[in-house]
Amino acid sequence: MGWRWGEGLSKTYSRNILHVTLDKVQRDRTQSPLIWLLGFPGSPSAASRPIGVSRFLDVLAARKDPSGLSGEVLINGAPQPPNFKCLSGYVVQDDVVMGTLTVRENLRFSAALRLPSSVSQKEKDARVSNFIKELGLTKVADSKVTSMPGVDLKDGSHLRESSDFGCSSVQVGTQMIRGISGGERKRTAIGMELIMEPSVLFLDEPTTGLDASTAHSVLLLLKRMASQGRTIILSIHQPRYSIYRLFDTLTLLVSGKQVYHGPAQSALDYFANIGYACEAHNNPADFFLDVINGDSTAFSLAKIQNSEEPDFEEQSRSRKSIEERLVEEYRKCTQYQETKTVLENIMQGRDYTKKPKSRTITYNSSFFLQLHWVLKRTFRNLMLNPQTSIAQVAVSTFLALVVGAIFFKVKDDQSGIQNRMGALFFITTNQCFSTVSAAELFITERKLFVHEYISGYYRISVYFLSKITSDILTMRTVPALIFCCIVYFMIGLKKTAAAFFIFTFTVMMVSYTATAMTMAISADQTVVALANLFMTITFVFMMIFSGLLVNLPSVMNWLAWLKYFSIPRYGLAALEINEFTGLYFCGNLTSVSQMSNCTVMPSTLFCTGEQFLTYQGIEYSTWALWQNHVALAVMGVIFLIIAYLKLRFIKKFT
Repeated sequence: MGWRWGEGLSKTYSRNILHVTLDKVQRDRTQSPLIWLLGFPGSPSAASRPIGVSRFLDVLAARKDPSGLSGEVLINGAPQPPNFKCLSGYVVQDDVVMGTLTVRENLRFSAALRLPSSVSQKEKDARVSNFIKELGLTKVADSKVTSMPGVDLKDGSHLRESSDFGCSSVQVGTQMIRGISGGERKRTAIGMELIMEPSVLFLDEPTTGLDASTAHSVLLLLKRMASQGRTIILSIHQPRYSIYRLFDTLTLLVSGKQVYHGPAQSALDYFANIGYACEAHNNPADFFLDVINGDSTAFSLAKIQNSEEPDFEEQSRSRKSIEERLVEEYRKCTQYQETKTVLENIMQGRDYTKKPKSRTITYNSSFFLQLHWVLKRTFRNLMLNPQTSIAQVAVSTFLALVVGAIFFKVKDDQSGIQNRMGALFFITTNQCFSTVSAAELFITERKLFVHEYISGYYRISVYFLSKITSDILTMRTVPALIFCCIVYFMIGLKKTAAAFFIFTFTVMMVSYTATAMTMAISADQTVVALANLFMTITFVFMMIFSGLLVNLPSVMNWLAWLKYFSIPRYGLAALEINEFTGLYFCGNLTSVSQMSNCTVMPSTLFCTGEQFLTYQGIEYSTWALWQNHVALAVMGVIFLIIAYLKLRFIKKFT
């Protein structure tokens, strides 16, 4: 399966908008090559930098934002389908695989969601097993690495414990958990793309971070797959000679312009013919980089070998002049003219637009099947990486014990009013600030989510529902229940079952709403610390209008409206109504003389909870209690909608 490139990739800048023109690309099924794209990485933030091969690869794979592109990519002479990125495979530079899962589990996840529903689960599992064998991952597919991070066994092996899918088994590895090697991880990422057997596989820097031996083994694997009928296009910077020899086709790009495309083994002869000879014992890959970078070493050597004096003025030409010469020389060569003729024949009689069509995501699995598998993976990830959940429960338990000890067995007197208010205020604000862990919910897996979404694994709504469901159940509900059971009985709050359940429900509602707000703030953020800062500032303002630090009825009208946006206010008001209604605080004061001798002024003496609530400006009817929960629910839904919209419209293309 051969590829023909047309004019290549060019760029212009107008009003800070990058225009990339991929004029014509044509593929004919004559052979199955291993194609190498060589060039320099571009800078997306600097207009003066050239477009790199990685961005060129993104254009070919339909993973570049189409809003800044013009031109068209042709597949077999036809326009590239809008869902091409879901039909082809793409292995990104950073291996985006779930590190807490096994190799087999990652491949099964890809097979379950990317293969059509007409393929049975048994057939999918068989395909997974075949690819594990083909990729050389049999030994690490289902085994558990029990050695500690940073510790190798003397023979280089791992202690393994075989198991079935869903049981304790080997993990790919995370920053906290040691897993398989870098080469095995890279092969796992390749396998996840090969599951759907794409005819074209793109790889961006597949050898990055690998040692020379591992990189060579990965390229041998790709070469073998190319010989089996797959077209493989990849970019590698500075491969060693043994890797260079594996490539069938080489494409060289300079500032997005094509300066060579043809057989890799003929490239040295081509450059020698235009005056750039590769010195003996030099790596051809390094030589090509020197040439396209404007390094004059190769040109000088050619002059010396021709017994000519080195022209230092010519050597000092600007890079732009060298680029123009390389492009001009290539456009004079026979191969370019042949390719141009073929492409012109394809274009005749066809109406092609200069502006690429919009990108489309297509799915091979239903909404509920996606939800099943994504939920299953999310909960398994939490089970195998429980540090955050354990810390959340531990902190909640510790704070509950501390608060319970401080306000232990509050009395039904005037001091009890203050102590109850302090305890309820702390409980409310603690539930708000404990949602800090939700700030990283959509940040830590951003690359994984973006890659899987644009590859057609699942819908955004599926990912969103799975994340909030897992977070609410494990990080909010369980810690809140433990916290409530401890503090309620240690403090000695109202001794009725109804009051306890309302208290618990209110605390959980505050936690859910605060979590939703944290998600809304952090959904489009890329730095956890920045999201935490925004969240903290917001909660501080909400805390001021909670009803304890300032008497809300006394706040000026032009500021009083802010109280309606305070999560702690609704939570604290509901807890106060639930606790103070029906309580009597003057049981030890039976006469006016006793009240006159007490340290509490009669004007601020509250004998009933209702009197205190009235002083606070809180209505204590049944509807007044539940309207706080309704307000929390409405705010929670609004925040979740904002979070979903942010997640939907974050930048997903390069």
